[in-house]
Amino acid sequence: MDSAGILVVRLGAMGDIIHALPAITSLKLSFPDRRLIWALHPRWMPLLEGNPYVDQTIHFDRLSLAALRRSSSSLRSLRPALAIDFQGLIKSALIARLSRPRVLWGFDKSIAREPLASFIYTKTVKTAGPHRVDRNLQLAQAAGANTLTRHSWLPQGRPEGLAVAGDFVLASPFAGWAGKQWPLANYKHLGELLRREGLRLVANASEQHADVLRGLENIAVHTSSIAGLIDATRRAVAVVGVDSGPLHLAAALEKPGVAIFGPTDPVQTGPYGETMAVVRAPGWETTYRRDGATHPSMEAVTPEEVFSTLMRVLERQAHGAGPRV
Repeated sequence: MDSAGILVVRLGAMGDIIHALPAITSLKLSFPDRRLIWALHPRWMPLLEGNPYVDQTIHFDRLSLAALRRSSSSLRSLRPALAIDFQGLIKSALIARLSRPRVLWGFDKSIAREPLASFIYTKTVKTAGPHRVDRNLQLAQAAGANTLTRHSWLPQGRPEGLAVAGDFVLASPFAGWAGKQWPLANYKHLGELLRREGLRLVANASEQHADVLRGLENIAVHTSSIAGLIDATRRAVAVVGVDSGPLHLAAALEKPGVAIFGPTDPVQTGPYGETMAVVRAPGWETTYRRDGATHPSMEAVTPEEVFSTLMRVLERQAHGAGPRV
């Protein structure tokens, strides 16, 4: 039993874990004497490796019955003073409830991804946002956090995969669903434009997607675990990304770069902070419909536009200014 502890639930995925980091850090800073426990999917543990603001993790993996039983047993034994569900799903709310907290906070039904989850909480808050990071911070504040930070602590990572000599720009072309992806052929053209400026374009991908990229000219392919991605992101001169976990990782590390957006709203899920510029073709609908093909709004963004925006970001950085381009 951890009657003075705090349980936070955010199971995944990468970008969502990163968007929750400032709120979780704020909770630990506000309650330094309380044990902070995070329930998450084990796949995302490398993002928390060595985190000084997280005292314990509980791995919640539905694919393994034995692991599910162990996780459920660990949760039932907690009985924390406070639990907070940052995910807003019925599943995540039930996981938090399983710990038998004295108080369970979550998003109001107008904010929660699954409105029925709000009926499982003992207290709810209607956050204003606009960004997911802001919403998470507002939820933490409603639950009692009074020392707020927008900082995201992340591990150093470790070198893996391709060793790239010289300055390079890192891209992660793939997203959780195809509609958010920029056409792969555009990276070939972007790589050529960068090469003329003495920069190499490196694309990070899983082994599953690497072969598709290896057929493109002007691109070096980097495959790695999350730890290797963190290391490569830290070493990159800049980052070009789409609405995906690696982009949000780069923003949390305060890397300069360009975020290419199409169907999703950068106000809510864009790169958080002041180091990146967003490129989005005007006039397109905002939709989170999970199409199986690249959304036309992503096709409307040209390699020349991304390249010129990136050059302006780097020029402003060299003069100590932000990415207002």
